[in-house]
Amino acid sequence: MLTVRDVRLLPKAHLHVHLESTVRPETSREFGGPGGRGGPFATFREFADHRALTRGRLRTAEHFRRVALEFCEDEAAQGTRYAEVSFTAASHGERLGAPEMPLEAVLDGLAEGSRRYGIECRVLLDHSRRRSVERFWQTLKLATRYEAVIGIGLAGDESHPLAPFAEVLDAARDAGVHLVHHAGEFGGPESIRDALVAGHAERIGHGVRVLEDDALVAEMGERGVPLEVCPTSNVLLGVVPSLAEHPLRRLREAGLAVTLNTDGETDLAEEYARAREVFGYGDAELAGFARASIDASFAEEELKVGMRAGVDAWLAGAVGAANR
Repeated sequence: MLTVRDVRLLPKAHLHVHLESTVRPETSREFGGPGGRGGPFATFREFADHRALTRGRLRTAEHFRRVALEFCEDEAAQGTRYAEVSFTAASHGERLGAPEMPLEAVLDGLAEGSRRYGIECRVLLDHSRRRSVERFWQTLKLATRYEAVIGIGLAGDESHPLAPFAEVLDAARDAGVHLVHHAGEFGGPESIRDALVAGHAERIGHGVRVLEDDALVAEMGERGVPLEVCPTSNVLLGVVPSLAEHPLRRLREAGLAVTLNTDGETDLAEEYARAREVFGYGDAELAGFARASIDASFAEEELKVGMRAGVDAWLAGAVGAANR
C-alpha cells in the first residue's frame, strides 16, 4: 500500500484567508445566516453577495470573538502554525455603529485561540476598492492602533484602480504597515502592476494572471514578490474552469514565489492534499510550499526558524498511511 506523510502534520503558514469566509456552517446557521460556504459561483458579484449574508449576521462582540476562536481551532487541526487572517473591520464597525468593537472582539478570540490551540495569528485589514477613501483611512487608523494588526490591503472588484487610495497607501507604507492587495484574479496583469506601483504591495493576493505578461513574470521573479495562490477558490469563483486547468504548476515553473492558500473556501490541509492528487506533487514539493509560506509571511524570525525546523522534521520523519 502506498504511504505518504500526513499533510495535516506539515507545519504551514496560511497567508490568504478571509475570516468571514471561514465561519462554520453550524455557527452561521445559529446566527441566522446561510449554512455553508457555497459555490461554485457564476460571477464575483454572486460570490460577494453570498458572503454578505454571513457577514450581516455578525452583530455582537461574542459573535466576532466566537468565529475567531473557532478559526484558530480549525486552522490548528489543519497544521497551520501561523496565520495572517484578513478581516473587514472598518466595514463591520461602520455597519454596527461601533468602530473598534468588531476588531477588538476578533483579536480577543484570536488571543484565546492562540493559548488553547498553539497557533499564532496576525490580522490583515482589507477594504473593498468600491468603498470610500474615508473608510480606508479608518482601516489604516485601526491598523496602527493594535499590535496584532500587521497590514492592510485592497480587495474586491479589480476594475477599480488604486489611484484614489494613493494618499492612504503612501501613509501606510511610511508608517511601516505591511501592504498586501488582491490583484491578478479577475483583473489582468495591469491590476498586478497597479498593486506593485501605486499600492507598494509586498505580496500579491491571487496573482494567477501574471502569466499573461512575460515582462511582469520576469520582474516578479527578480523581485521575489510572493503570490498567495488559492486554487480551489479560483475554481469556485470561475477564474479557472477546473483544478486540472489551474496554472499552479506553470507559476512555479516560471520561477515565481508561490504559496498555497484557501481564501476561506476550503481547508488548508485539503488544499495541500489536492496539490498532491491533482498536480502530482510529492512530499518534498509540498514541504517546499510550506517553506515558501513561512518565508513569505510577516512572522517574527524566531517563529519562522522553528516552523522551518518543523517542516524539515516532517520531511525526514516516518511516513503515514494515506487515506485516499
